[in-house]
Amino acid sequence: MGCHKGLIDTLAIASTKDDSMDVQARAAMALTKLAASITLSMDDCYPNLLDALVVASLSPAGNSVSAVLRVKARDPENRPSMAAHPGILDTLADICLSHSSRRKSPTLTENSVADALKDKENAMRAIMHLTNDNRNRSRMCTPRILDALVEAATLPDGDAIEEEIRDSAMRAIGRLATEFENRGAMARHEGLLVAIAHATEREARLEAQSKEG
Repeated sequence: MGCHKGLIDTLAIASTKDDSMDVQARAAMALTKLAASITLSMDDCYPNLLDALVVASLSPAGNSVSAVLRVKARDPENRPSMAAHPGILDTLADICLSHSSRRKSPTLTENSVADALKDKENAMRAIMHLTNDNRNRSRMCTPRILDALVEAATLPDGDAIEEEIRDSAMRAIGRLATEFENRGAMARHEGLLVAIAHATEREARLEAQSKEG
């Protein structure tokens, strides 16, 4: 099915353009189901799948695109191709940043807020996994990715999922900073040094509390 001519493209279009939100959600779900069986070695459909996931991520209907990208990024062999594929990095950053805005909306239900937070966790985990490949680190030092990392790294204490997101962001920042050529852009990026300072203070405070305990 994944390699059938036009099928993935049709699902991608339906996931964002169909008049029915239910159809959009079902089309996105079909894409995510296909993604589980489409691997990097399938040259005739793997790039089309990544394109389709980028498109499907724009759908206002609930979908599992962020979860699929997280799972794909967890596989080391996928990481270079994902980071290099047009739109993937911007999609992950957009999921992190746009879902932060959605969570602040007073019209969202509790379930919608939880779904938005889970999407953000998936996207930030995917970013973290991609930074684990040193071939990706220069490519990933973009303003949009750094915006997402700063926003995630400054999440407050208290919520377990938000703490996971924050920790993933700090790991990604640390990995990007291992590349000398990234350091200037990172140091100049608004809020990044402040986020690192806050993380350092938090670690020092936790260490002090641990010693007192």
